[in-house]
Amino acid sequence: MKKFIKIGKISILALGLLSLNSCKDYFDLTENPNLVQNPPLNALLTTATHKAAFNNYRIATFNNHYAQYFASPSAGSDTDTYQITNNSTTWNNLFYALADLYDYMVKSEEAAAYHHLGVAQALTAYQLALVSDTWGSVPYSKAFGKEPILTVPYDSEEDLYKEQIALLNKALENFKKTDGSQTLTEKDDLLNGGDIDKWIRFTNGLKARALNKVSKKSTYNAKEVITAAQASLESNAEDVGMATFDGVNPWASISRSNLQNVLDGWLSSNFIDQLNGTTYGTEDPRVSKITEKTVHGVYKGTRNGEGNTGAANTVRDECYISYNSPLSNDAAPLTILTYAEVKFIEAEAAFRDNNKALAYTAYQAGIKASMDKLGVPAADATKYITAVSKGQASLTLLDIFREKYVVTYLNSEAWNDVRRFDYKYKDFKLPVGAVLGDKFIRRVAYPAEEITENGSNVPAEVPLSTELWWDKP
Repeated sequence: MKKFIKIGKISILALGLLSLNSCKDYFDLTENPNLVQNPPLNALLTTATHKAAFNNYRIATFNNHYAQYFASPSAGSDTDTYQITNNSTTWNNLFYALADLYDYMVKSEEAAAYHHLGVAQALTAYQLALVSDTWGSVPYSKAFGKEPILTVPYDSEEDLYKEQIALLNKALENFKKTDGSQTLTEKDDLLNGGDIDKWIRFTNGLKARALNKVSKKSTYNAKEVITAAQASLESNAEDVGMATFDGVNPWASISRSNLQNVLDGWLSSNFIDQLNGTTYGTEDPRVSKITEKTVHGVYKGTRNGEGNTGAANTVRDECYISYNSPLSNDAAPLTILTYAEVKFIEAEAAFRDNNKALAYTAYQAGIKASMDKLGVPAADATKYITAVSKGQASLTLLDIFREKYVVTYLNSEAWNDVRRFDYKYKDFKLPVGAVLGDKFIRRVAYPAEEITENGSNVPAEVPLSTELWWDKP
């Protein structure tokens, strides 16, 4: 299968083979003297929780373009127009995290530290989801261990998905054990503060997300999704994120740099037009909590692929990531999972299970949770929720995906939803200059547009993503 994102074949463990016979008399390359050889479990806990959140951010920096939250200020940007791009640095960061988690699992199991083991298993499942949802088949089962392998085999997406579910189930079993040798410490756990009950709810949320992801497969079980979602987060106060930075939240850093004309973090017209009322006829009050109005007093996005259409240097006549937003200010956490997202997972599963009453209740609860998280005044929130609530009989999948789209802004999970929904959001526009070709697998029609490639007219369609295993019937 051809990939949407081009990567080099990297052998993460190949360095272990550089220990040549001629060197053995002088030093042993099996251990790096600059690294701690036997770190305590709580140090590994800090590393694991920190990297989980940062890798979510790293993936989101490019796939939020594919989900069309972001648009490049440069016309014809490769990422913005779905061209082949190189994200091998992010690939490396994900595998460094998986390598650390492998060691964390081994050490936790040897020490009978069951809660640590549960964390390692849950976060391994999460990191596996990030890497396989982005690149498809990747090395895993033979990638780690004491014996280095020069050419590591790739595991299929289906096998990686099964491994994620297995790891999450094992984590839930380990969290329930009370006879472990070591407990999680509050200061070292950057996601849940050492609270095992929160880890259980977080893990159930990851499980609900994973089970719901296979909505196009014959094995999809909506009731299992609902069960996991209802065992997950119970309020906004339990949102899972990490707020320990060397400086400020990286989204805030992008926002501040943009204001200094280091241009980045521009918001797509597809996203802004949904929020400002252009697409659906109702202005979403969350828009003022996500970004600021332009110098012209309106909310205006940038067309993907079109770039800056104003002055050579921006005059602030478009919308950007905001360092004033509760989602992206200096101290805002990098969020992995929110209560609002869990309610929309529940709503979708209930809808697919023909339980319209539950779907409608969860749908409204998800919107309200999002409004509350962003600090939208109650009257404004109620007015909007009333406007988009037409009764349970009228609820559609578009309603659920449309509202969830706002909730997953800045989260790498958003692209998975966009792909599962086949980009069927109302009035999603074709990026200017989008590349077509046989290197892309899935195409989605845009009847109102034509594009030209190599001087000849082609059907009005755009390649949007690699067709993943879970994204096919």
